[in-house]
Amino acid sequence: MSGFEVVVVLIVVLVWLGLIALVLRGWRNRGRRQADLIGDLPAVPAGLPVPTRGPDTGLYVGSTIAPSWQDRVAVGDIGDRAAAEISAYPEGILIDRKGASAIWIPRPSITAVRTERGLAGKVMTADGVLVIRWVLPSGTEIDSGLRADDKTIYPGWIADHESAAAAPDAAAAPGDDSEQRKDQ
Repeated sequence: MSGFEVVVVLIVVLVWLGLIALVLRGWRNRGRRQADLIGDLPAVPAGLPVPTRGPDTGLYVGSTIAPSWQDRVAVGDIGDRAAAEISAYPEGILIDRKGASAIWIPRPSITAVRTERGLAGKVMTADGVLVIRWVLPSGTEIDSGLRADDKTIYPGWIADHESAAAAPDAAAAPGDDSEQRKDQ
């Protein structure tokens, strides 16, 4: 290689390293901007019972600030992709990630469980990602997604959420008109 070629290669490498540094700086800045919005995540409870559903394996694709499917959370490692197992308990949902912290989603904070085409920049075929929308203790609503190894599990997860969401309504005694009285 001539001296000119060496200089060109060095310039290209320096530009590439500079671009990587800018991307990392942008990610850190996004994390700082989101810190108050995200706050502290719920801790995984000790002594969880046997799961009512799962564990099902897949790829945790990340979490985004709802309703955007691309506004990835950059606080801590909640936005990082990782192999994971998802399990349901009466108290909530556990996403146990390999090489990253576990994510505990308390049952009362879950507002929706659905499938989507994509989340956090990961685009799949129709209904390729199981997405859980939930409210953080800070009041911010986020979407957390898992691309399961077996996509046939999705309807069961969705049905479990729908039946749990309907359970408080079913708990009212037949003919109980307390809700009607509130409206009048």
